Amino acid sequence: MLVPVDEEYLQRRSDGDLDTGKDEMITVVVCDDHLVVREGVVRVLTAAADIRVLAQAGDGRAALDVIRAERPDVALLDFRLPDQTGADVAARVRALGLPTRIVLLSAHSERPLVEDAMRHGASAYLSKEAGKAEIIATVRAVARGEVISPFTAAGEVRARRDEPHVPLSPRELEVLRAIAAGRATATIAADLVLAPSTVKTLTKRLYGKLGVSDRGAAVAEGMRRKLLH
Repeated sequence: MLVPVDEEYLQRRSDGDLDTGKDEMITVVVCDDHLVVREGVVRVLTAAADIRVLAQAGDGRAALDVIRAERPDVALLDFRLPDQTGADVAARVRALGLPTRIVLLSAHSERPLVEDAMRHGASAYLSKEAGKAEIIATVRAVARGEVISPFTAAGEVRARRDEPHVPLSPRELEVLRAIAAGRATATIAADLVLAPSTVKTLTKRLYGKLGVSDRGAAVAEGMRRKLLH
């Protein structure tokens, strides 16, 4: 079952009316067999100015059909679908050489399950308890080509959870908030009137203070510490 969300955009893309060189929207397909969950995720994503949800699907076959036809940047899939798993879809997408990156959403986060999904080609694995900011940040990070393992992020956070928090400087906090908004280093540098190398240094410092090693984990820890709203 497939439900187009942005039919006008799909038609313009089909007709070749989009200037792909200027179109910076992250295109997404959402697949979950539970309508309430699916529509909730769509609402979260469409609230982001830089994300466009092309379609909803209720099973793996429909999701794969629209991925093959429209080649969205990201597909956000429930792990357990009626006809197959999200990992099966990820494996098929990879086998077909499609550019779409897969984010799996699941209530189950056992390490063997997650690692198997990542081996099948998933770029990220999110808990269904993830907040709005984490979902959006993950989609943005995956669209940039990042791979986010919940065990890497969670492990880094847990290992430092009992350590005293070193406060971020005002500049570091500005950079963290810009990262959470999905801005690239060059854009952050321009917005803050800093050299890109300075932004990279600030990013490295805030990673160290938060005890993380990538953007997705930084946003997640920033949310946990209530540095982001």
